[in-house]
Amino acid sequence: MGLIWLGLAAVALWAMVRLGRQTERARRGHWRISATLLSAALLAGAVFAAARGAWLIAGGMASAGVWLAVQSRIRPVAGRAAKPNEPMSKAEARSILGVAVDADAQTIHAAWRRLMARAHPDQGGTEGLAARVNAARDRLLKG
Repeated sequence: MGLIWLGLAAVALWAMVRLGRQTERARRGHWRISATLLSAALLAGAVFAAARGAWLIAGGMASAGVWLAVQSRIRPVAGRAAKPNEPMSKAEARSILGVAVDADAQTIHAAWRRLMARAHPDQGGTEGLAARVNAARDRLLKG
């Protein structure tokens, strides 16, 4: 019985950590919250089924829970798919950073810092999004 509680505690801890890292807009965040809760319920059900010896049901529930958790974690790339050799236009760079046409270097750096606080992979963003924010800053500062 203690092993069941240990498994359930691990599932609950995983769900709390994952829900604490929500950084998306409202609609995407709601999907991730729902998917996390449902996958946690599936994983908890798998723990109970395995404890009762129903290995086929436990395997199915665990597979469904892991699949749902992984699918809800995949994030679509925002904006157009940038080609590596294609230079970014100034208008696109301003749009990404959210600055005006007459923005000075200080304003561009402030916008870049604000966006990187959310777009950095360590903060829940993606490498691709962080690279686009960096490219936008570089394009506007280099002329």
